[in-house]
Amino acid sequence: MKRWIAAIPVTALVLFAGLAGWELSHPKKGDFERISRTAPDRAFERLEGGTLRFAPTPNGRTIAVNLFASWCAPCEAEHPRLTALAEAHPGQVYGVLYKDTPANGRKFLEELGNPYADIVLDPSGQGGLDFGLTGVPETFVISADGEILEHIAGPLDAAAVKQVGEALAAPRP
Repeated sequence: MKRWIAAIPVTALVLFAGLAGWELSHPKKGDFERISRTAPDRAFERLEGGTLRFAPTPNGRTIAVNLFASWCAPCEAEHPRLTALAEAHPGQVYGVLYKDTPANGRKFLEELGNPYADIVLDPSGQGGLDFGLTGVPETFVISADGEILEHIAGPLDAAAVKQVGEALAAPRP
């Protein structure tokens, strides 16, 4: 009789562990995003020489920074949408070549087209980590003073392009 009473807490613990495991292995998009943070305070090496900072932004306007790599299949898949976004907002879309070589990055952009106003290098991946990158591709919208306004994890879809486009077009004080 007393054995089944002892099984109740064990059963509850097993059910709780199973539910916790399920929730951790199936996060909703955005569950791990941080809000109200600034762009990395670092000078990135530019693909074509020199350095570039994203806080404050290089052109004094709100910009989108897309982290990509030539070895990233979703980066290739999102490229037409990224190109359309850059055409709609000239000079406001920047690229970070993440954990890749300049030669591979140039080849990738020669084949698909270069939508970026400028491209910086992140060969070690530390710059991506400073942004809060979880995996390429990801896009960050940064205000003129360096505040991250939007963080799109994963490839841009139609809804994300609209969201980023609205943020780029919005007047900022």
